[in-house]
Amino acid sequence: MFCSLDRPGTGRGRMLLMLVLLAVPSWAMAQGPVLTLDKALQTAQANNPELAAARWGIDIAEGERRQAGVLPNPEVGWEVEDTRNGKETTTVSVSQMFELGGKRGARLDVAGRGSQLAELELERQRNALHADVKGAFQAALQAQEGLQLAEQSLRLSERALQVVQGRVKAGVASPVEDTRAQVQMSEVRLELGRAQQALTVTYQQLAATTGAPLAEFSRVDSAGSEDPALPSRTLLLERLEQTPDMRLARVQIDQQEAELSLARTQRIPDLTVSVGSQYSETDRERINVVGVSLPIPLFDRNQGNILAAARRADQARDQRNGAELRLRSEVVQALAQWNTASQEVRDFDRSILPSAQNAVDAATRGFERGKFAFLDVLDAQRTLVAARLQYLEAQAQRSEARVRLERIFGDLSLATR
Repeated sequence: MFCSLDRPGTGRGRMLLMLVLLAVPSWAMAQGPVLTLDKALQTAQANNPELAAARWGIDIAEGERRQAGVLPNPEVGWEVEDTRNGKETTTVSVSQMFELGGKRGARLDVAGRGSQLAELELERQRNALHADVKGAFQAALQAQEGLQLAEQSLRLSERALQVVQGRVKAGVASPVEDTRAQVQMSEVRLELGRAQQALTVTYQQLAATTGAPLAEFSRVDSAGSEDPALPSRTLLLERLEQTPDMRLARVQIDQQEAELSLARTQRIPDLTVSVGSQYSETDRERINVVGVSLPIPLFDRNQGNILAAARRADQARDQRNGAELRLRSEVVQALAQWNTASQEVRDFDRSILPSAQNAVDAATRGFERGKFAFLDVLDAQRTLVAARLQYLEAQAQRSEARVRLERIFGDLSLATR
């Protein structure tokens, strides 16, 4: 009988040692470095390729800003009239175009908005990466706990099988109950295999998020990954205008209005002034040449581009309103999801899981004493396993809600500061 293992004896001592080893989760015995949330975030900030690509946007915008302020290059011209020998008239000139109507300033304004957009896009990418790493880390933690629960379920099934086999040998239980226990053991082993696969997948996803091709850690440590209470709904909605998404939407409006101003400056033609020298072979005389040219805006007054730029500015305003509506809805939904999941986690911690565990213990003891059928033990075990799975799902829902909010606001631990 299982309950006789505490008797002295070498063989029973070895059996007790085996049970102690079974009580230790397999991931806890794995060798290799342990990954913490802080380390994962630091590694992702340094190695994530998408964040590195977003950083280049700052330099790209700076290059565009520099180019926007550059003056037009002068032009050198050479011209020959009457190519007959001794009759040529040669002209050499230098021309310079002068932009009128504030075109250069308008270009600089557009390029400046582009720099702001690049900086905000980088900030938004950082928030997204922060949220992705936290989400992947929490998923790995939950998969780790899921494997631990699957191993605990296996130990429960092994204990039940031992009890059943002992009662069958004693002739007080039907062999059918032994078959049921074997089936239960097979189902739990399948669940254990799925939990191990899920752990491998989540580890690899976490490694990819941090910028590593393979998971070089053996497990993740929950230290520093606590899930504290969220800021209030009122505070989050008040801070919505300061989020990168909303600031980005406002800068996009400013950029389109700057594009409209630039398009309007294009209606004003540019002045080209040329200065040169002309030499005539016939007269043996050199004279100075001065010229001015100015396009006549008769047909092309850039009216099509002005209309398009004006409609893009209107479009940016509507997109800003749409972004605010979407973000407000996302915040409200995520908060509701977090509150519901948090309440479920508290209920499981306080009553559901302890009650389910007590039911398994009571059913097992009653079966050992012949008071209950093995079906009662199976029902109690399945109820406990289902409760544990629901508990993990509630934890996952709570983590997902926090990740959704941190993708919008960034690190929520800074939201109340």
